[in-house]
Amino acid sequence: MGQITVEKNVGGIEGLCVITPAVHGDSRGYFMETYSQRDMEEAGLNITFVQDNQSCSTKGVLRGLHFQKQYPQTKLVRVIKGRVFDVAVDLRSESETYGKWYGVELTEENKKQFLIPKGFAHGFLVLSDVAEFCYKCDDFYHPNDEGGLAWNDPEIGIVWPELKGEYKGSADPEGYTLTDGTALNFSEKDKFWSGIKDTFRF
Repeated sequence: MGQITVEKNVGGIEGLCVITPAVHGDSRGYFMETYSQRDMEEAGLNITFVQDNQSCSTKGVLRGLHFQKQYPQTKLVRVIKGRVFDVAVDLRSESETYGKWYGVELTEENKKQFLIPKGFAHGFLVLSDVAEFCYKCDDFYHPNDEGGLAWNDPEIGIVWPELKGEYKGSADPEGYTLTDGTALNFSEKDKFWSGIKDTFRF
């Protein structure tokens, strides 16, 4: 394949991929192809993306863990500014790795992309002062179809980097901080998601 390197089934979880684009740089700067359908198909990834999204978040923001219930989405995510720790949790009921998680650091320097298939919960923690996050989806957003999973469910056991705090029985981030003292910053809805035993399965 031309301009990407694909690591498939990362963490032993079928379908999860980390994609690294070829970066062509010199003293003037750099150039890269951020997406090529041809290269994806040559890698065996036959996905039709229909929507691009972008968000900006400050340090300590944790978004997730989210999924769409009736209209699940495959996502291809990357960071264009800053640094985040990005996580996917397998919620596919027939999967041998149901409940298993995998995380990867995405930064503007490493330019890695994380491919998350349908059937996963997804979220990320911002580790830099500001992060701009971009992702492609293979289905449009459907209002009132969103579900969520507690980011700190001990049954899953996600190891979030640069984090201090103890689980107190809920997804409320009160008492958690980054190692530099930055408090976690959540939307109200993300404070009330349940653990995996009480969560939607695909």
